[in-house]
Amino acid sequence: MKLKKIHTSKLIEFFSVSTIYSIELPLIEAGISAGFPSPADDFLDISIDLNKELIKNPSATFFGRVNGDSMKDLGIDDGDLLIIDKSIEPQTGKIAVCFIDGEFTLKTIQFEANLCWLVPANEKYKPIKVTPDNEFIVWGIVKHVIKSF
Repeated sequence: MKLKKIHTSKLIEFFSVSTIYSIELPLIEAGISAGFPSPADDFLDISIDLNKELIKNPSATFFGRVNGDSMKDLGIDDGDLLIIDKSIEPQTGKIAVCFIDGEFTLKTIQFEANLCWLVPANEKYKPIKVTPDNEFIVWGIVKHVIKSF
């Protein structure tokens, strides 16, 4: 399945989601031991469809590729693929893709009284205070991070 790029900003590349096809992959349902090996081949007849597992609302879900390191202390690194759901209500503590003053950014959102803060997870960066003077929307909430090693 080829991803269709729909937008690129300095910090995030966005891709549309397609759940037309079911891609069932083998699943080791019993778990994978990080200690002593187990005979996992006995369990390969079980499968999982990652579309069904990771994408709960296809019409409001997008992929985004991270550019930068402002969220590295939460384990979100440059090049990671995000699954972003635009239908989820923003709440304090959620990791969000936000649009502020013409740019997309990935931060943890913190709501206080009449303020909103966009908080990075890297001490190199300062939190961003959102004021009424800013053009601002919470574009979507990050549901999953897919990493490559």
